[in-house]
Amino acid sequence: MSVMEGPLPKGIVPGEPAPDPEPDPAPTPAPEKDPVYGWVMVWVCFILGALAFGVLGSVGVFLKPLVAEFGWSRGQTSFGYSMLSFSSAIMGVAWGYVADRYGSERLIMAGVFAMVVSLLGLSHLTELWHFYAAYFLFGAVGFSTFMGPLFGNVGHWFKQNPGLALGIAAAGGAMGQGVIPFIVRLLITHYDWRTAYFVLAVAYLIVAVPLAHLVRDPSSRKQARSSAPEPLNPRYPLPAAEIMTWICVAVVFCCICMSVPIVHVVPLISDRGISPETAASVLLVMMLAGVFGRIAGGKFADILGPLPTFMLASAGQAVLVVWFPHVESMVGVYILAVAFGFFYSADMISILTCMRLMTPVHMAGRALGLGAAFGMVGMGLGGYLGGALFDLQGNYVWAFTAAGLASGVNLVILTGLTLRLKMARRNLEQLQTATGG
Repeated sequence: MSVMEGPLPKGIVPGEPAPDPEPDPAPTPAPEKDPVYGWVMVWVCFILGALAFGVLGSVGVFLKPLVAEFGWSRGQTSFGYSMLSFSSAIMGVAWGYVADRYGSERLIMAGVFAMVVSLLGLSHLTELWHFYAAYFLFGAVGFSTFMGPLFGNVGHWFKQNPGLALGIAAAGGAMGQGVIPFIVRLLITHYDWRTAYFVLAVAYLIVAVPLAHLVRDPSSRKQARSSAPEPLNPRYPLPAAEIMTWICVAVVFCCICMSVPIVHVVPLISDRGISPETAASVLLVMMLAGVFGRIAGGKFADILGPLPTFMLASAGQAVLVVWFPHVESMVGVYILAVAFGFFYSADMISILTCMRLMTPVHMAGRALGLGAAFGMVGMGLGGYLGGALFDLQGNYVWAFTAAGLASGVNLVILTGLTLRLKMARRNLEQLQTATGG
């Protein structure tokens, strides 16, 4: 070695070739981007959900005009809401299964036409059974095709922030439940209830049919139809059937609570001598606050997890709902409507995010269909319960108190699921430790 040469680098042996340089570490792959068309589906779902939920929210606005014309009791008329809810529950699971096997595109188109036919039938009703039959059709073939198949479709377009995407999509339902009942109230005031139903039918035909043509299934759901079931999720290490059972039972009581104000807040306020338009504006404010509640609930589900978000929202609605019969000033009523609308809507999106994030993709339609089905059972029970308790007492105090108690039962069930998941995670960790996994 000449005096001008420095020492050989470490690992180099004189007379032997230098080893290959160590390769640079592989770059961290960028998060997979969600397809742009997913956002098209979000807004399609937003608008179709607004139309479907708008009819659901309008039952309370039609209630007093129908009672006045036909002499039905409030309990009988409120059962129209229950009929829609029960029929949606019966068929929601079946449509979810069909969507998992064959896709959701044709189902959504069928649902749109069912909505239009139902509304046309309601504009010509003369008997109570006509009223029930039309709402049954709306729920069985219209509303139910949106809740499981459509939301199951949207939820699986996204791997980044699926809760936020679902929250925005579901916010359309809150918007519809606020805006459409308010429009209905104006139509009834300036024309009559038959005209209001007919205008809705024509408007839905014009708006919803083109949107239904845009519905597409994501590639993940198409692949799931032919691939093997996914392995157990270590974050939710329970069989999908058990998770869905816990959530579905909780959802019944959760939705009993939220449906009482949705159906009965307009009659409650108008019974105080407040104009029907002002009473309907309370529902409008509640639902507009719900737009933000659903978006926030979806985002919180991405951050905190769907189950803790569900529990927080349930606690909020339980505390707030009991105050509606006791708050007399309209300023207080509007403040209460904003608060309740936010929490109840966060509750509703939590049901969707729990089913989306806690169950496998090949069961997306069935999971959301089941959640929606049990939710509609609760909505139907709550809507009828509010009217029946009013008929018994002549006021709404016990109806809204029962709603708060129902949400409390929901919280107890969700707490049980939380403890069950903790136990299952601990058992899985012990099993992995014992097997060296």
